[in-house]
Amino acid sequence: MTVKIDKKITGYKVIDKVKEAKEAEDAAAALAAAAPESNVVHMHESFERPEKLIGSTYKMKTPMSEHAMYITINDVVLNEGTEHEVRRPFEVFINSKNMEHFQWVVALTRLISAVFRKGGDATFLVEELKAVFDPKGGYFKKGGVFMPSIVAEIGYAIEDHMKSIGLIDSELDEHQKKFLEEKRKEIEGKSVKKTEAATESSEEGEASYPASATLCMKCSTKAVVLMDGCMTCLSCGDSKCG
Repeated sequence: MTVKIDKKITGYKVIDKVKEAKEAEDAAAALAAAAPESNVVHMHESFERPEKLIGSTYKMKTPMSEHAMYITINDVVLNEGTEHEVRRPFEVFINSKNMEHFQWVVALTRLISAVFRKGGDATFLVEELKAVFDPKGGYFKKGGVFMPSIVAEIGYAIEDHMKSIGLIDSELDEHQKKFLEEKRKEIEGKSVKKTEAATESSEEGEASYPASATLCMKCSTKAVVLMDGCMTCLSCGDSKCG
């Protein structure tokens, strides 16, 4: 169709309709990708407890009592069988023959379970629990790991569970773990005589470290030794040399 121009041309612009249509399609696709899918289930307060949950139980034996404590953490699997499948902790139970701590243990488990069911990032609970110190003093677990309180050891158990389901990344990769294990064996091999405590620990199947090892301020384990001219922890890999 021919168009007659009667006025003076003051400016012009080339319109690429194909390019505009493509940009509109890209914008719509980006908006759709950013919007949450309506069929994806997330953890929230109103989420009903399924009939069946997957659980793990951790044994906690402290020198504070002759009876062990058993920590059971049950997980719920959300969006099972889809690309959005995730496993999240749902509830916690702690059982023991020792009734001395029954009152605060029940209160603690109910609060932790409520935080789990609230949804969102619940990994902060680990650091909060591990930071609780007993005014009467802590204790050492087998293997030389210092526990500031019973509550802190519960926090360590929850941390181990969260690492096992992928909520918390392990600080050391397989290569680092293998390297530290080799160094530990090398240092132990240079020792002429092991202490009786280390021997008993080895017989019980616990991780043993050289008798000369000192306490690590990062992981609270007696595993810091002089390695390659630098003080290094054989448990977590922390080093003063960076």
